[in-house]
Amino acid sequence: MRSFAAVVCLTAFCAMGSALRAQTQPDADTLSNFDALFASEPVPQPSGPALTLDEIERMALEQNPDIAAAVRRVATAEANVPAAGVLDDPQAMYRGWGVPLNQPWNYNQAQNMFMVTQALPGPGKRSLRAGVASSEVTEAKDELAAVRLRVRVEVRRAFYGLLVAQDELKIHDEHVGIARQAIEAARIRYTVGKVPQQDLLKARLELTRLAEHMIRFDRDAEVARARLNTLAGRDPATPLRVQGDYGVLAALPSESDLEQLALASRPDLLEAEADAAQSRQQQSLARKAYVPDFTVAAGYMLMPPSSTMRNTYMVEGAMSLPWLDHRKHNAEIATATAVVGQQDAELAALRTEAFGQIKEFLEEAAAAQKFAALYQKSLRPEAEATLHAAVIAYENNQADFLNLLDSQMQVIDIDLAWLQARADFNTRMADLELAVGAPIDRTAPSAQEGKQ
Repeated sequence: MRSFAAVVCLTAFCAMGSALRAQTQPDADTLSNFDALFASEPVPQPSGPALTLDEIERMALEQNPDIAAAVRRVATAEANVPAAGVLDDPQAMYRGWGVPLNQPWNYNQAQNMFMVTQALPGPGKRSLRAGVASSEVTEAKDELAAVRLRVRVEVRRAFYGLLVAQDELKIHDEHVGIARQAIEAARIRYTVGKVPQQDLLKARLELTRLAEHMIRFDRDAEVARARLNTLAGRDPATPLRVQGDYGVLAALPSESDLEQLALASRPDLLEAEADAAQSRQQQSLARKAYVPDFTVAAGYMLMPPSSTMRNTYMVEGAMSLPWLDHRKHNAEIATATAVVGQQDAELAALRTEAFGQIKEFLEEAAAAQKFAALYQKSLRPEAEATLHAAVIAYENNQADFLNLLDSQMQVIDIDLAWLQARADFNTRMADLELAVGAPIDRTAPSAQEGKQ
């Protein structure tokens, strides 16, 4: 198809060159302007081996700075768990009773007490505190999973953005090369003949459009390349090429299956469920406020020499009286109960949002799938057949140059649209995986395989 297009372009531009030979110098300058559009050398492509999607994903998951920060947050939460359920530190105490005021240094006449005191929280409080700390670890791990999923999806988006930009540049490089050859051939083969001025304007517009496409595609490639490098924890200016295909699934998973997968896998849903569970534990802990706390102490007493028993010991016990401060504890329980209701409402809202995103992205993926099939099965064959007929008609003087040029540009536009539709499908599938929270099985047969 590309060699066929080359013949078409050469034929068309040679015919245009023949007409230009008989025109004035300004028309020759117009031809030079065409050549000037593509006078610069092609932008050099990055060197080195091309990376696949799996290689870049693995690199990003290992080196992405956001993931590294989330891993440290998990380690911090885990380090806090052992301290959450332990007893408070014991206290050592000295007390001197009965020291004479007129002899404040005479501790032999005092009752010297040495004590060790330990606070004991009410039954069940330590386990609840440990449970709250453990739920914070679960929450941190869910946040880590969410960051990894986001990075993975962003890598996929940037990967297909760079892949399609590379392929678009390849297509346009070929057509630009053909155009430059045709302009040179037209310059050499000036012969007598004329073509309408509008044909020259049309040709110039189409060539200008090719030049605009080259600029835009090169910009898209650089932006996607910088994004991929950033996600992989590398310098954005690092040279990078990618390779892969645009497999389009023949059948998409059902909405109900995706919803069930989201409930089991989506990190923010799991994090919200962990938050709800934590709030219930905190509610239970608040209700434990009416369970009294205890303090026990034991000590040795050294009595004055005049005492019958100079060496004695003592024990001591204390208990808190939470019932005397019921307003404070009732307020704490009410606050914890309100937090439970808030977390449950947020979880329900998040589930609704997740299901809405699944529906939205599934519809967009289905639309991209249909567009790709339409271009593959209908528009591309029809455009190629139309171009073939236009070439035959032009060679037999049954069609003008503009018809031939239009047919060629239609083939280019449809090829690019087909390429973009397949890239859009993979981008929408990445969005769908973000909404679901897990990779979607792509081992099913594809409707179209390979790349342009």
